[in-house]
Amino acid sequence: METKGKYTLLSVNEFDKWLKNQIVSRKINFIQHHHTWSPSYKQFKGHNHFLLQESMRNSHLERGFSEIAQHFTTFPDGKVCTGRSLNQIPAGIKGANTGAICIENVGNFDTNGDLMNPQHRESIIALTAVLLKRFGINPDAKGIIYHHWYDLNTGKRTDGTGSTKSCPGTNFFGGNTVKNFNDNFIPPLLSALKSTTIKNDTASSKILQTGSVAADDLNVRSGPSSQNNMLDTLYRAVEVNCYAV
Repeated sequence: METKGKYTLLSVNEFDKWLKNQIVSRKINFIQHHHTWSPSYKQFKGHNHFLLQESMRNSHLERGFSEIAQHFTTFPDGKVCTGRSLNQIPAGIKGANTGAICIENVGNFDTNGDLMNPQHRESIIALTAVLLKRFGINPDAKGIIYHHWYDLNTGKRTDGTGSTKSCPGTNFFGGNTVKNFNDNFIPPLLSALKSTTIKNDTASSKILQTGSVAADDLNVRSGPSSQNNMLDTLYRAVEVNCYAV
């Protein structure tokens, strides 16, 4: 594990342990998968994880985002880098950001682009499995989505018709269609889920109600008093579950 500035770089095994220590107040319903297209494998030198992550953040800030768009970035060597706070809504897919975790996978996975190597493939599957297990998300085409499945103009899910991006790539795990996903992504994911030890932190808790943050920012503290330590900040429109009153 290595930390530089606001980012932490982890192996998948370290990520499992890291995630167990995270306090996530935002309601998480599904995972988005993207490819960066650029940077691609050619730009990855084996040691420049933080440099590429910061360059993506700068690009996103120039586009008007408040922070780097994604929560996590996976790299060709299988490492995972943290990004946007898990308690912030991502800027990944128009119409499908609330309740999402956004993952950017470094590479151009369109046909004739980068050939995903085995360690990257295993990392993407393992990372997805850990997140599904932690947040109690079903391993299906509702719990995991591709950018390609959403119309860029309307933000509606069309499963690939209309005005769409190819993201996460026309050759991402064999293709970017829902059928490709079910045929090629789900089988190794189900195998990985069997060996994932992380606890689902929502399984034993009864949700009393769900609401959304109405203030511009809301501090999350370790206890009910303003004197308790601040753990994170939630922003307007973030959905949260209420487990007790």
